[in-house]
Amino acid sequence: MRNTLLAVSLATAALAVPSLADAQAPAAAAPASPHTFTGNVGLYSDYRFRGISQTFKQPAIQGGFDYSHSSGWYAGNWNSSINTGAGFPGGGIEMDFYGGWKKTWGDWGLDLGAIYYYYPGTDATAANFPANPKNGKTHTGGVNNTELYIGGSWTWLSLKYYHGVSDYFSLPDTKKSDYLDLSGTYDLGNGWGIVGHIGSFKLKNWDSGARNTKANYTDWKIGVTKDFSGWVLAASYIDTSGKGSCTPVATLTEFYCFGNSASGATKTKDASSGTVVFSVSKTF
Repeated sequence: MRNTLLAVSLATAALAVPSLADAQAPAAAAPASPHTFTGNVGLYSDYRFRGISQTFKQPAIQGGFDYSHSSGWYAGNWNSSINTGAGFPGGGIEMDFYGGWKKTWGDWGLDLGAIYYYYPGTDATAANFPANPKNGKTHTGGVNNTELYIGGSWTWLSLKYYHGVSDYFSLPDTKKSDYLDLSGTYDLGNGWGIVGHIGSFKLKNWDSGARNTKANYTDWKIGVTKDFSGWVLAASYIDTSGKGSCTPVATLTEFYCFGNSASGATKTKDASSGTVVFSVSKTF
């Protein structure tokens, strides 16, 4: 009987005390969060939106924040300094708000979403903002723009189409303007990369045939990037087929001749002409 009780006691003790293997087993890894938050900041020698200078060919500071979910849904905000004479009377900053859904399948990807461009402080009037040359309509108040987009990608190439669902940056009667963007980013290794882009813009219901109403154009870019521990240095040549000659006679200036003030009367520059843009940026 004593031997039986001793055996039972030893067996119970063996079950109660964890083995050495159990004590050394690593704790189970916590499941990965479905939420991702990132931020970005950059300094640019010129802010070019679809090839057109938004800062009177002066430097711009930019930055924003992004949220994404493992299901594919995402949202974000991006901001840049701008020049009031680039079509934003009274404004000094661009604020973009966007959201959508994107997914990848191997080398292929799909991106669907919407973007709203907001320019706080802008105040358009008949004196500082273009009237539609076809019907004379004018816009007063704030400047903004809303677009829907759909994009596809394959390895290092992407194609994205933007369609305006509001007047294009508040230019009267320009709803349904569109932009097509073909871009490529190729990794050369050791932190080096090359980037390329070609885009086509069409402003709806605007061109009357006069020299200063020709707004449709093609833009392109070719550049090189270098990653230094997360800081990306870049140099890109950007040019367009846009018309921006600033002939002194006001009626002969072309559509993309911008001024450095809302009236454009002090100094003017061809915002569509080619230039090299240098930048340093980081995503964190």
